[in-house]
Amino acid sequence: MNLDASPSAPPRRTLRAALLGLAVLGVAGGAFVVRRPLMMSAPRCMAGRWHGCFDTFNGVVLMTLVALPLSVLLAWALAHRRRAAGAGRAWRRSLAEVGMVHGTVPFVWMTMMPGGGAGTVPARVSLVPLRDLVTMGPLGIVGNLLVFAALGFFAPMRFAALASVPRVLALGAGCSVLVETAQYVLQLDRVSSVDDVLVNAVGAGLAGLASRRRWCTADRAPSDPSRPAPVAA
Repeated sequence: MNLDASPSAPPRRTLRAALLGLAVLGVAGGAFVVRRPLMMSAPRCMAGRWHGCFDTFNGVVLMTLVALPLSVLLAWALAHRRRAAGAGRAWRRSLAEVGMVHGTVPFVWMTMMPGGGAGTVPARVSLVPLRDLVTMGPLGIVGNLLVFAALGFFAPMRFAALASVPRVLALGAGCSVLVETAQYVLQLDRVSSVDDVLVNAVGAGLAGLASRRRWCTADRAPSDPSRPAPVAA
């Protein structure tokens, strides 16, 4: 009998199941809070209509929640395939890949929605830092923090080259610059603001810190113990 084992330490599977359960409860709770505005877009989304569903914030959020089980199933299928091939970190890599896409594409889609004067109103740029934060309001700031939060959370779990806070911040800022540039070039009746870039980058960095214990530290396979160690000259 192993007397040194700690009976209070939960198994890894139990801990993962608990975290997954908390995540599901969090998503369900958020959906319950915003259920009324989401249900306004449900008839058109279920009918497959573009107008009133994919061109509205409520419709995009609703379809993101509806597609969540499919994303989980896709992550499981990728992990199962990797395990069958003998690859390491199969579940973590698969979850990170699917999570980056599922959590980022809807927010980028919403930021690229054209305003009422798209194509006719001249493109606007704000290059003075922190000037637009006052006009954003709490909801706007939270929304900008979430745009690349999934990317900042999952990217370091998948790619060892991004496993540092400055690189995650740079990733969020670079992607945000691309979005703001696209808004300006396409004349979407949106203000291309440097504050959006700053807040997007901070959101990615904070999300990256939340997953820091799961970051990928190396992609190379462990060395073969049967091989003799190289002799130093």
